Amino acid sequence: MKVKIAIVGGGISGLCLAHFLLGEGGAGAADPIVLEAEDRPGGKIRTEKAEGYICEWGVNGFLDNRPRTLQVADNLGLKVQRSADAARKRFIYLKARPRLLPESPAAFLISDVLSPLGKLRIALEPFIPANKNDETLAGFATRRLGRRAYENLIDPMASGVFAGDPEKMSVESCFPKIKAMERKYGSLVRAMISLGREAKKAGKGPVGAGPGGVLSSFSGGMEELILALKAILGERLKTGCRVAGIERLEGASGYRLHIEGKEAVLAEAVVLACPAYEAARILKDFDKDLSRVVGDIEYPAVSVVSLGFRREKLKHSFPVDAFGFLVPFKEGRKILGVLYDSSIFPERAPEGHVLLRVMVGGARASGLAMLDDERLLSLVSGELQGMLGLRATPDFVRIFRHERAIPQYPLGHAQRLEKMDGALAAHRGLFMTGNAFRGISLNDCIDNSFALAQNINMKL
Repeated sequence: MKVKIAIVGGGISGLCLAHFLLGEGGAGAADPIVLEAEDRPGGKIRTEKAEGYICEWGVNGFLDNRPRTLQVADNLGLKVQRSADAARKRFIYLKARPRLLPESPAAFLISDVLSPLGKLRIALEPFIPANKNDETLAGFATRRLGRRAYENLIDPMASGVFAGDPEKMSVESCFPKIKAMERKYGSLVRAMISLGREAKKAGKGPVGAGPGGVLSSFSGGMEELILALKAILGERLKTGCRVAGIERLEGASGYRLHIEGKEAVLAEAVVLACPAYEAARILKDFDKDLSRVVGDIEYPAVSVVSLGFRREKLKHSFPVDAFGFLVPFKEGRKILGVLYDSSIFPERAPEGHVLLRVMVGGARASGLAMLDDERLLSLVSGELQGMLGLRATPDFVRIFRHERAIPQYPLGHAQRLEKMDGALAAHRGLFMTGNAFRGISLNDCIDNSFALAQNINMKL
């Protein structure tokens, strides 16, 4: 079979890339197919519906602050569902109880997430010299905001987003906006003041160091997006096609992709939109150096434990009308945090019930995520009892285990990308994309796929 562009990987990056290459109404000049190894597309976007609950296997939603994602949803005829107002309340678990994260400077002054000395240290942030070099997230946050702010606020945020270890994470690669603010303004506080003034003049809302936006999804869960893209692509999406290797065609431009148990695919261009460890396997006999560069990207294990309860069981334990809470590493607990899924999106649980989503594992505790179901459920139940006094037995349990969950961007990640780009430049018509490189969120994947589609259209 011969095609113009073979996209290896049917996750959100590969599916959206094919969608963008086809153009509005399928009128694009490109001729892509998507080769997905599994029997279903979507990667870590999968929704399970059972007993009236809607559980997300992996990705829980996206922020509505990136127009490309909203445009894709609109083009596919999907209605975006914003999270409920209750989800605006977020907590950090500190000193044996969840503590409300302040939502404004005034609220921060009276909050108990930091001691008076911790707050004073943040007030000194404008006087801290800037460092234009990359550094770990822990080093950056401690230098600019102080040790307590790092431990109480930044560390749990990093665990919640990346399931990562801030002592290793590159602030430049993981949170480029924050590092760019320091470089331009010399201070995060000065940056927010300046950007706030600019936003006010332009009639826009308040500006912060965080990503902003409202967590959003779809009424039937995130898999609605995958199913809509699958319907648009039709026969161009080939499931059950595991690529074993790739080779350059002799005497002609293009590539031959060897498919396990199936006919090889000939393509003028190839995009590896699969996880980095899969790309490394495919490339090992084609370009050993490139294979080694992407194969070094680490993916710690994470498990998601979804628990359903009748609401009356929890009324004497703790309030669940909030987004949930994250747990700083210094607290010594065995979970990363808890999301109150049915408060974020009320339709996720049957009437009179609540759905909790507990995250276990990550870069500093991958082994816990890989416990068998019985031991993992016992661990989670013990933690919820010890932390929140929750002794109720769940009426519903689902465990979603990810042996390789979220790719990590450690210090030196930017140099890794330079090596990768240099190696790719030697192979005309070979490209790579996905969440292992330039952003892990769904929004990042969609934006990067759009940019790559434009690049491919210019080069081919």
